[in-house]
Amino acid sequence: MKPISNPPNPFESAHREFLEPAPHVTTQVFEEHTGAVLSRNDSPDLPFRWSVNPYRGCFHACAYCYARPTHQYWGFGAGTDFESKLIVKPNAADALRTAFLKPSWKGELVVFSGNTDCYQPLEATYELTRACLTVCAEFRNPVAVITKAALIQRDLDLLQRLNERAWIRVSFSIPFADNEVARKVEPQTPSITRRLEAMAALSAAGVPTAVLIGPVIPGLNEQDIPRILHHARQAGATYATYTLLRLNDNVQPVFLERMAEAFPHRIKKITNRLKETRGGTLEEKRFFARHRGRGSSWQAIKQLFDLSFRKEGFQRFDQDEPIPSTFIRPPAAQLTLFSSTDD
Repeated sequence: MKPISNPPNPFESAHREFLEPAPHVTTQVFEEHTGAVLSRNDSPDLPFRWSVNPYRGCFHACAYCYARPTHQYWGFGAGTDFESKLIVKPNAADALRTAFLKPSWKGELVVFSGNTDCYQPLEATYELTRACLTVCAEFRNPVAVITKAALIQRDLDLLQRLNERAWIRVSFSIPFADNEVARKVEPQTPSITRRLEAMAALSAAGVPTAVLIGPVIPGLNEQDIPRILHHARQAGATYATYTLLRLNDNVQPVFLERMAEAFPHRIKKITNRLKETRGGTLEEKRFFARHRGRGSSWQAIKQLFDLSFRKEGFQRFDQDEPIPSTFIRPPAAQLTLFSSTDD
């Protein structure tokens, strides 16, 4: 149990201060019946245009999560609200099917999830991600999945079907090599050990897997890069990439508060090292600069990754890699399509 703690929400006209100790966090689940489940991404430095997010907010409670500020659009906070006031989209699969039936849909890559983890614990009950992947398999639509959760093993049958009939890649986010350190920063995620076991299970079943060292937190986990890449390669991952910590907007106060509590003797080193890689600041919002750093500290991190990457025999992500055109509309869907007036 921990007390409620949220930075001021810039979208609210009033900010509430507790006169007594803040109440403890209680998990709440809200339902949103969405009209459109496909989110369009127009960022020029990301290799995909469409994503599906069956859940808003994330129980994993990662201190560094870049998606925290998006929770403020719904009147919630970016701190403890983000991991305790969770929104589910019960009709996500129906909305995805509707999108795929439109003639305007050409079978582009769909990423699960561009925002919060599609395999967070709620998925064990709601099975929204599984339902959406079932739709993707039916239409043979290419899919990429990014997750920290071992729960993805449950859907191995669907992942294999997508690999055989369409295209799929599963990326496991693994920023740490040590379970104890990871627990302090990602308190409600599966252990690093479980993530690697899930990666090995998918890889053994022929599903292409990748490791994402995201984020690299200078002064805390850059020394883990060789071990992460080694363990991921042994678990069957063939692709690897990394990204630098981003502390934009209200991610910054949440991260700094939690790191000061978890690593009181290292917080100064972490902030100073991050500033070294960000040109003297903690923030970076510019496209093509926000995911990587600059200066000698960043070059040392880059060289460490590159050396370990080559040693382990990984392949790089190729943003220009052609995704096969496997998309089809099943015959039953065609009948529905011809009677539809949607564009």
